[in-house]
Amino acid sequence: MAYKIVFALAMFAVAQAAVLRTVAPVAVAPAPVLAKTVELEEVDPHPQYSYSYDVQDTLSGDSKGQFEERDGDIVRGEYSLIDADGFKRTVTYTADPINGFNAVVRREPIVAVAEPLVKAAPVAVAAPLVRSAPVAVAAPLVRSAPVAVAAPLTAPLVRSAPIALSAPLVRSAPLAVAAPAIAAPLRYTAPAYAVRNL
Repeated sequence: MAYKIVFALAMFAVAQAAVLRTVAPVAVAPAPVLAKTVELEEVDPHPQYSYSYDVQDTLSGDSKGQFEERDGDIVRGEYSLIDADGFKRTVTYTADPINGFNAVVRREPIVAVAEPLVKAAPVAVAAPLVRSAPVAVAAPLVRSAPVAVAAPLTAPLVRSAPIALSAPLVRSAPLAVAAPAIAAPLRYTAPAYAVRNL
């Protein structure tokens, strides 16, 4: 067994020596150095700007606006918006290198303009509900009694007329719909079944 291990190591050494003789050393060229030129941007020593916007959307109730101006290192501005609780918040701010950023917040209630309400025309009310006579109860079944069949319903059901409106409704209370009224008394007898002993 030891002979096989020594033979394998000898063969490995011969193969490695052959590979080293055939491979020539490769010289790696250094990567070229790329010089990047950096262009400096011109800096305005006294920047100035001014902008503003205003949104007044009567459909959604969105009302906001802002304006800001800069003169050198001094920035002044103001913005306003309507908070969820119905107050208008106005923030006036300034910023400069000596005092930093300073803001003054004011909250004031919004005075809502009352819109005139258009009164709806009176609504026609349906006739009151007519109650039917009490339901007749069939007599208890007897084993040998013949089967009694109730007569078919002959009186038709009458529903109330639809509500008549004389003018379109504008901001009125919801309408109450009348329940269907029965014009004639209704008589109903449950079907009777014969029971036989087996």
